[in-house]
Amino acid sequence: MTADLPLIHPHPDLAAVRALLATAGLPVADLTAAHLDDFWACGAGEDLAGVIGLEVYGTVALLRSLAVAPDWRGRSMGSALLAHAERVARQRGVRALYLLTTTAADFFARHGYVRIPRDTAPPVLQRTAEFAALCPTRAVCLTKPLDAPPG
Repeated sequence: MTADLPLIHPHPDLAAVRALLATAGLPVADLTAAHLDDFWACGAGEDLAGVIGLEVYGTVALLRSLAVAPDWRGRSMGSALLAHAERVARQRGVRALYLLTTTAADFFARHGYVRIPRDTAPPVLQRTAEFAALCPTRAVCLTKPLDAPPG
C-alpha cells in the first residue's frame, strides 16, 4: 500500500459502509452490523475511502463489497484492500475465494481471478443472499485459489 493511502482497519461504521456501497451501485439489502466483523475499510465515517468484506464458509469464502470512493480511485486502494482480504482469508484456512461482479471482472482478472460458470460455485455460496437474490443473473462469477498461509 502506498504511503498516501489511509490505513486499513476492521469493523467500519455500518451507515458509512452502506453509503459507500450504494454510491458504487453494490447491494446493501442484506448487510447488517454482524457482517462488519469481516469487513475492513480505509478511512472512517463520511471520509470512508474504501471497503471490502468476506463471508467465510469453511474453506471457501465469498468476497463481497469491494468499493472505493470516486476521489480515491486510481491510487491502488482497491488492490490493497483485496490483498488484505486475501491475506486474512488465508490465515483463516480459506482455500478459494469467489465473487460476483457486474463491473469489475477485469480488475479481479488482473489479480489472478478466473471466470467460472455461476452454477459451479460451491452450493454453500449459491445459498447466500448475494448469489440467490441480490446479484443479477448477468453478474460474472470469478474465483481464485489461495495458497496455505506460510509457516
